[in-house]
Amino acid sequence: MKDGFIKVAAATPKVFVGNAKKNADEIIRIIKESAEAGVKVLVFPELALTGATCGDLFFTDTLIRDAKREILRVAEETKECDVISFVGLPVRDLGMLFNCVAAVKGGEILSLIPKAVDNTDIDTSRYFSSHAMEPHGVMIGDEYVLITYKNIFDCEYNTSVKIGCVVGSDYSRIEKLCRAGATVIVNPTAEAELIGREEYRRAAAVSDSGRYNCAIVTANAGSGESTTDFVFGGHCIISENGNIASEKLPFDKAETVSAVVDTEHLVHDRIKSKKITEDLSSFLTPFTFKDCDTSIEGVIDPYPFIPKGDAEKRRTCARILDIQAAGLAKRLVAARARTAVIGISGGLDSCLAILVCARAMELLGRPMTDITAVTMPCFGTTARTRGNAEKLCDELGTSFRCVDIAEAVKIHFRDIGHDAEDHSVVYENAQARERTQIIMDIANAENGIVVGTGDLSELALGWATYNGDHMSNYGVNGGIPKTLIRYVVAHFADVSEEEGKTALAEVLRDILQTPVSPELLPPKEGEIAQKTEDIVGPYELHDFFLYRFVRYGETPAKLYRTARAAFGKEYTDEVIKGWLRVFMRRFVTQQFKRSALPDGVKVGTVGLSPRGDFRMPSDAETFEFEI
Repeated sequence: MKDGFIKVAAATPKVFVGNAKKNADEIIRIIKESAEAGVKVLVFPELALTGATCGDLFFTDTLIRDAKREILRVAEETKECDVISFVGLPVRDLGMLFNCVAAVKGGEILSLIPKAVDNTDIDTSRYFSSHAMEPHGVMIGDEYVLITYKNIFDCEYNTSVKIGCVVGSDYSRIEKLCRAGATVIVNPTAEAELIGREEYRRAAAVSDSGRYNCAIVTANAGSGESTTDFVFGGHCIISENGNIASEKLPFDKAETVSAVVDTEHLVHDRIKSKKITEDLSSFLTPFTFKDCDTSIEGVIDPYPFIPKGDAEKRRTCARILDIQAAGLAKRLVAARARTAVIGISGGLDSCLAILVCARAMELLGRPMTDITAVTMPCFGTTARTRGNAEKLCDELGTSFRCVDIAEAVKIHFRDIGHDAEDHSVVYENAQARERTQIIMDIANAENGIVVGTGDLSELALGWATYNGDHMSNYGVNGGIPKTLIRYVVAHFADVSEEEGKTALAEVLRDILQTPVSPELLPPKEGEIAQKTEDIVGPYELHDFFLYRFVRYGETPAKLYRTARAAFGKEYTDEVIKGWLRVFMRRFVTQQFKRSALPDGVKVGTVGLSPRGDFRMPSDAETFEFEI
């Protein structure tokens, strides 16, 4: 339960229609096995204790008596299991029969949740009444148990874990419970398997969990239900915040499906979206879990910015280029710019930026020569990067200029009294600012705009020279982190290869293999001497920290925990701690650079534009933390 992580599961046991004792045996077994596996919230299908297809057996005293007896046995025999289980059964009350779900924990039935609306394929309205009454008590065994469909199960000592229950496909109840504070919705249901249903359920799970910032655990009736008129496939879905976290497909023989969800992330998104909360405090049912720490090994995605799967990668990379190019094309038209001027270094960021320029010119129906690529070699430039810059521009067909800035920088050193042998920050930043001055002036001379190349990762770390490479007229890479830029360029290389542009593909792949470097220090034996990741740390770690800190506001302690789970095999604990401290320090202290950013296109859910994405004072105190 630490940090809001909780393991949830949906179960579809084999059903013995009308035999509550056999069904209870299966339910008890699965609860015990799930508890051993670390599950904390376990959901069974609608009417799991009797079967949903009992027909007129629901009118018999025997079945109702057996169901009441067996739910008490389920509670008693699982009282040592640290799991809250939701088990469906029929319940008589006030001369009516209700389709209910019992919330079972610690040997008790915490509450009964009735089905509010009958919407079942098997027309259970013949047997069950819709429950729209105020909360009241129902005698189960020797005690009264609260029955209400408005209940929320509130985990003590963990305010982000609040569980609501919706029986069947009453989707309006999901919204109401979430607006009342529920972060996890359990959904026992008994829905027949029909053509098209699988896709509909999946779409509804994604849509509802995303719209209401919740996790939804749906357990559907399956094997053993009567096939008189319908077949039940046991399709179970766990969705979280607009994504499918885990799924058991129809007719899959597995009994359970589980996932670890992060309820703190759900609460964070609700706070940002200002979801309205109704006052249902009188219907909160408190419960607690034992002090435990949910395992997140294998759960945390180490590359949150990267699309998964080849098809998704191709689709996403193509769309990213479309978004960037559309933004730049609009700016070129609005500025009446004759040319797009870009500093081309032979590195990764300027490579993507010039590809975006090329796509923008295609959109506008303009020649590639309307791109003015300027390479500006100086003290740290290597033959490899300079050669790749020239090859790339040649293959794209852009205009190309080379302006060697070494003499201009030496004159500047003389003017300000700086020793050229002193390779301090003055030595480095003078080169960056000279390059910016040159391309800005070329843009002025040619009635163009300067296209910025800096990426989201650099913005987060402040890895840019203020009023140097930090500045442009329009930044096309400002919404894309370094790890994703690699994927987009690799995608473009693959597409170029498919289109027969072998030489272009080759230069793109060599750029991908080149170490990331600003090339501001002299090379050693012709090789790059200044490698960015040796100085500020691995971009895969920083992008991981960036995503989870900005997207979800995670604490440094949680960032460390999740990074260990994601990268424990690649980095030692001390290395992760060290680079996390670097990230937190640089992220806070470098805000002044982000506050003065030029316009640039947003691409994904994480952005650092001071105009709408991330607003932070430039003089905030740095985070003090112990891990």
